[in-house]
Amino acid sequence: MNTRLQSCSAGDNVLRERGQREVFCGLTGIVWLHRKIQDAFFLVVGSRTCAHLIQSAAGVMIFAEPRFATAIMEERDLAGLVDANDELDRIVAQLLARRPDIKLLFLVGSCPSEVIKLDLSRAALRLSRQFSPAVRVLNYSGSGIETTFTQGEDACLASLVPVLPEAGPKAPSSLLIVGALADVVEDQFRRLFAALGISLVSFLPPRRSTELPTVGPSTHYLLAQPFLHETAHALEQRGCKRIVAPFPLGSEGTTVWLRAAAIQFSVDGAHFNAVTTPLRERADRAIGRYRPQLTGKRIFLFPDSQIEIPLARFLARELGVDLVEIGTPYLHREHLAAELALLPPEARLSEGQDVERQLDRCRQAAPDLVVCGLGLANPLEAEGFATKWSIELIFTPIQGYEQAGDLAELFARPLVRRARLVA
Repeated sequence: MNTRLQSCSAGDNVLRERGQREVFCGLTGIVWLHRKIQDAFFLVVGSRTCAHLIQSAAGVMIFAEPRFATAIMEERDLAGLVDANDELDRIVAQLLARRPDIKLLFLVGSCPSEVIKLDLSRAALRLSRQFSPAVRVLNYSGSGIETTFTQGEDACLASLVPVLPEAGPKAPSSLLIVGALADVVEDQFRRLFAALGISLVSFLPPRRSTELPTVGPSTHYLLAQPFLHETAHALEQRGCKRIVAPFPLGSEGTTVWLRAAAIQFSVDGAHFNAVTTPLRERADRAIGRYRPQLTGKRIFLFPDSQIEIPLARFLARELGVDLVEIGTPYLHREHLAAELALLPPEARLSEGQDVERQLDRCRQAAPDLVVCGLGLANPLEAEGFATKWSIELIFTPIQGYEQAGDLAELFARPLVRRARLVA
């Protein structure tokens, strides 16, 4: 256990903790990624515990044909009594014979190679050669030992970057939006960029594996999620350039995010305002409906999803919320610099977690609302705190103008419910 204060780039004091954590593992990302990439399949190589986690988290119906499964490691696999590579090859062959609709297969390790006794990167190369060109096989780790649950998406997208087609040296400048967005949000942004005059726009991940975006030095990318460090690094290795911006949460965040792209692509300022002002005003009205419930309320955010800092910026600046503590599993100062600059100067940040110490601070502060993971929510509810599950903010479409009011409502709803229970 370790606790110390460190100065962040914005000049604030950050409480850094390295103790017991309460987070889901990276396998959880499969829950939303399998819906996004419609011809992909996620084969988890792990234990029965992993199978139960995925099936429970995804709420799979027994009659459904899901696009994920678990190749369960038995004791004889771990003991070396059978060749685990042969077992994996057999399972993949059976799967692809039964499901010819699969065009992209992810082998997802639930633990490091040393634990599962399998090198999945070599397995992916071997299987890709065997089933190419009909099926491409990639791998990534969803290990929960040193990750948070949103890092599963980062690892998945980073595994896709090396196979993205190369943009030629004379390719025109293009915009790449990076991070899984709900289809409805992606369609809204696509229409907005078209209205601004930015025509060459693609999204990572794509909806189908046959629609992989081309990338190269002429590609400028805009992060839609703040937890994509590995993916961003991989894109920059391919020559792509990041557009610095906060994240598209709320009316203000969406406007600044879009403006950063508009400036990069030389969109006239008057035209930008003409396109965005009606949408921004509508988003402001939608957010305003929830200010009576939220302005002046005190909120404590536990570290879980890695979107805590953009959420805190939205809550403080657009809803007048008082931020008690903003916890984040990791503080990537470069990607979050624009967000940190918009936080109230007195905001208290914490990076990492020592859960017992953080619970003590939360109880002492007695906030009106606690944003936390599922493992902490029920005990805190039993103690009389109103809570919001942070994972719900990942599953729900919250980016962009049209969703700004819905995002505010997600925080107002538990306060309204608590008030009715007390009454």
